[in-house]
Amino acid sequence: MAKRSPATERRADLIRTALFEVAPAGMVLTRLMGSCKLIRWQIRRGLATLRDLCAERSWPPVLWTRDLGYHFCASEAELEERAWLSEKLTQFRRMITGTIGPHLALFPKSTWAGYLSDQMKAIESNLAMAARPPR
Repeated sequence: MAKRSPATERRADLIRTALFEVAPAGMVLTRLMGSCKLIRWQIRRGLATLRDLCAERSWPPVLWTRDLGYHFCASEAELEERAWLSEKLTQFRRMITGTIGPHLALFPKSTWAGYLSDQMKAIESNLAMAARPPR
């Protein structure tokens, strides 16, 4: 783990405090900049540090959605579902790249392999959409 500067940790704490004040509503980037009185790159670095701190300290993660902006996820069921979907997405990607990919390289005109590849990519895209935070 890279050592963080005290200034970055202070920014992460400012962002965390601002998000707690409006919870569960969330804040878009420009409102977060105004609330914390930080510029865009400071907010971005502070968010990255806050995400690391959330992971280290088992806090709820900071999420971004189009409707709410940045907010904390409070639902354990949502976190478990997202983790399961992410795991399945990884399994499908490994299946595509590890099994179907080499077959397609050996037999590029194989109708069966092309069909299976298209089906797997459709499943992968559906899982990727489901694993993203709701909008």
